[in-house]
Amino acid sequence: MTLARAALDWETEGADWPNRFASRFVECGGLRWHVQVLGEPSSGRPAILLLHGTGAASHSWRSLAPLLAEHFTVIAPDLPGHGFTGTPADADLSLPGMAASLSQLLERLHLSLGVRPEWALGHSAGAAVLARMCIDGRLDLRVLAGINAALLPLQGLAGQFFLPAAKMLAASSLVPRLFAWRAAGGAATERMIRSTGSILDAEGLALYGRLVRNPGHVAGVLRMMASWDLNALERDLPRLPCPLLLLVGSSDRTVRPGDALRIRDRVPGTRIVELHGLGHLAHEERAAEVAEHLRAMVARGSPDSD
Repeated sequence: MTLARAALDWETEGADWPNRFASRFVECGGLRWHVQVLGEPSSGRPAILLLHGTGAASHSWRSLAPLLAEHFTVIAPDLPGHGFTGTPADADLSLPGMAASLSQLLERLHLSLGVRPEWALGHSAGAAVLARMCIDGRLDLRVLAGINAALLPLQGLAGQFFLPAAKMLAASSLVPRLFAWRAAGGAATERMIRSTGSILDAEGLALYGRLVRNPGHVAGVLRMMASWDLNALERDLPRLPCPLLLLVGSSDRTVRPGDALRIRDRVPGTRIVELHGLGHLAHEERAAEVAEHLRAMVARGSPDSD
C-alpha cells in the first residue's frame, strides 16, 4: 500500500522538533503517522491522549506534555494533513473520517504499547475529533477535557459563509503557496497568533512559522476545514457518554468563550473552568496551570459539575 506523504520533512523541519526524543512513526490505515509518546507505558500509569487543533501539530504540547508525563503515559499524534503525518484523501479529512483514522492508530498503538487512553485532552478542533470518537463508540474515556473546544458550528453570517469559502480556497493549488509566501516574514506569524488572543514566546512563534511557511501543511489544513461540518456533532452532543471538562480562555478570539455555556446546555453536568487572561492557545501560554487542572481532574476521578 502506498502511504500518503506528510507535508513536512522529518530530517529537515523536524531536526530540532520539540520533544523529538519521544517521536516515533506508525504506519496505519494508509498513513504514516507521527506520534510522540512520553512517560513509560509499562509503569502502570494511565494513558492520556492529546489532540492538537487545526493548523497546529504536536509541538503545541511541547511544554504541557512533559508535565503530564510525570503522571501519565502521554500519546500526542500529529493529526492527518498536519505536521509530519501524511495527508489522506479529502473524505478522510472530514470529522468522522479523522475519528475513524485515529481509532485505527490507537488500536495499533495498543498492540505495541499495551495501553489505551483513559483520559483525553483536545485543543479546539482536536476536542471535536475526541467527542466524535466517544459518541461513535470508538473511544472509552473516564473524562474528556477540551481547551477552547470547537464543538459547535459558527453562528450567523460567519457560519453561513465559512464552509463554502473553505471549499473554494481548498480547491485552489495557488492559495497555499500564496499563504506560505505571505507568512515568510515573522511579523505575519506573530499577527496571526495575536489574532487568537494568545501571546507566545519566540520559540512558539518560530514553530508556527515553520508550519505556515510550508504550502503542503497549509493545503492539508484548508482541505480539513473544507471537509468539516459540525452540525451533526452539535446534534449528537447530548449522547456524549463521558463527563466533559471545558477549560476556557477568557481572552480567546477564535472560539467564543460563551460557547462553553451553549455546550453545557447540551451536555448536562459539563464543568467549565475559566483560564483568566489566556487566549486560544492557553496551554502554550501557561502549561503549568493547565496541567494542574488536569491533575485535579484525575484526583477527583471526574469533573465536578458547577
